[in-house]
Order: sequence, then structure tokens, then C-alpha cells
Amino acid sequence: MRILSGIQPSGILHIGNYLGAMRQQIALQEEHEPIYLLVDLHAITVPQDPKLLRQNTLNAAAMYLALGLDPEKAILYVQSQLSEHAELAWILTTIASMGELERMTQFKEKGRGEERTKVGMGLFSYPLLMAADILLYKAQKVPIGDDQVQHLELARDIAKRFNQRFGDTFPIPDALLAESGARIMGLDDPTVKMSKSATSAYNYIALTDDADTVRNKIKKAVTDSGSEITYGNDKPALKNLLTIFSGVTNEKAETITERYAGKGYADFKTDLADALIAFLSPIQERYQHLLTDEQQLVDILHAGAERARPQAAHTLKEIKEKLGFVL
Repeated sequence: MRILSGIQPSGILHIGNYLGAMRQQIALQEEHEPIYLLVDLHAITVPQDPKLLRQNTLNAAAMYLALGLDPEKAILYVQSQLSEHAELAWILTTIASMGELERMTQFKEKGRGEERTKVGMGLFSYPLLMAADILLYKAQKVPIGDDQVQHLELARDIAKRFNQRFGDTFPIPDALLAESGARIMGLDDPTVKMSKSATSAYNYIALTDDADTVRNKIKKAVTDSGSEITYGNDKPALKNLLTIFSGVTNEKAETITERYAGKGYADFKTDLADALIAFLSPIQERYQHLLTDEQQLVDILHAGAERARPQAAHTLKEIKEKLGFVL
């Protein structure tokens, strides 16, 4: 079964990225040969500093490896290393409609009112690049966070439409959502998703945060009224913290709450910070070691691209033949 997932190398990777998608993505390498994309073409839909984009791409590669990705089992490469992604994305623009793209939630959020005239075409059409990433490898499963479900639905619709017009070509991809932790919320606001683009660093726990930073952020994390440690929708802030606790310890949230019967938020937050630090420390050590050898990272990415190239080229050739292009 072909599985594909991607992440933008455009900033800080945080515990929400890991629990919401990366953990599940990496686990799949034990039974399949998944493809992991560092989607730099997606990243440039907003302005990027070239030097920073390059470094962020290498940082993301190092973090995937530090978290346990094995380049012998899985394929890891940078999206722009294979031009087939951009070429198929253009073809898909002729299959999709403006109405479909205008309905995409992320575009609607950034394209309202006076801002609409300033929204770049890349931001408008990037769901088609995501569809191209998926369809290029005829992926059957796509591990995603629940905020990307709408974009996967678009990819499914486009695949069906292409198959109807030009003959059976693409399998219809399905989402793989994490059973828990698919949507980790902000520490400073449990009503919004944890985000690397948040205006406040107290929104997230970065995978690179040191021990003191983790303790400070957890100490200041928003909590609900009352003092009892319970897991439920009536206490969204506490539920979010328990989900994180569960994610880094592999304990059920309900089991964790039993330990804090009669205890308050202070004890709970202290232990949560300790659990996060214990989880992150070995990852950070491997990450820093990997960054000391930039050429090794580049070589791993190039090797991944070469392993992916035959499938990408084969799919694009098949598509071009069905479209009537002269090859």
C-alpha cells in the first residue's frame, strides 16, 4: 500500500505536529514503504528568506530522522527535487474549478474583504499541488491532521473526475487520522489549533525547546475553572494538556487522571513538564548530532529523490499519454 505524507519546512516543528501527524507517519514505515515529502514548493506560497528556507528544510529532515524515520525503510526527499510535482499540479488546474478552490477553508480565512486582492495565486491554488503530491504516487492512504481533510477531499474529487474523463488512472486516496491527538490545541488558547505561526511562543511546545522553556510554557498554560483533574469536553484546556501528556507517555488520559485524584493543577503541570522533557531530550540530542553533518543530510535527501523518481516519471508519462500529449 502506497502511503504519502508531507510537512512544510517553514518554521518551528512542535509537539502538535508530532502527535497530530508525524508520529503516525513514521510508524507506518514498519509495514509499508511510505514517502515523506518536505514540501518547499508549498512553503513559498508565502514569502520566505532563501537562506532560512534552506536551513529549515535541513532542520525538518534532521528532525524526522531524530524522531525515528529510517531512510532505508522509507523515502525522504524535498518536493522541489522532482519537477513532476509542479508539472502535475499545472495539469490539475485544468481539471479543478475556481469554485472548488474558493471553498477551501484556509483560503477563505485569508481571502476576505480588502485582503482578498493581496492573496497570492500560490495560496489560492496550493491545494492542487497537494493533490498532485498525492496522485503522483497513486497514494492510497494519506496521514493528515484533521485540518487537512478538506484538501484531501478535493484530491479525491479530482482523481474521480480525471478517471471519468480519461480512464481509470488514480486510486481514490483515503485519510489516515490519528486515533487521538489529531488536533492539539494552543497552550494559550484551547479553542485554536497549536500553530508554529502563532503570534505567541506560549502557544506551542517546540520539539527543540529546552527544559527551562518547557517548564515555563507549561506553567503558564491556560487551565479551566476549578481544580479537579478530569478529562472531558467541559474542560477543553485540561483535556488538551491531558492529550499531550498521554501522547508523550503512551498512557491513557483516563489513567493519568486517576493519579491526580485529590491533587491540583500545580502537581499536574509539574509532572507534565517533566514528561515532556524526558520525551524530548533524547530526540534533541539526536537532532543536534545530525545537524553537525549537513552533507549527510543532503545525501539522504538526494537518495530519497532518486528512489521516488521512477514512480513519479512513470505516473506523469501515463497521464500525458491519456491527455493526448506527444511524447
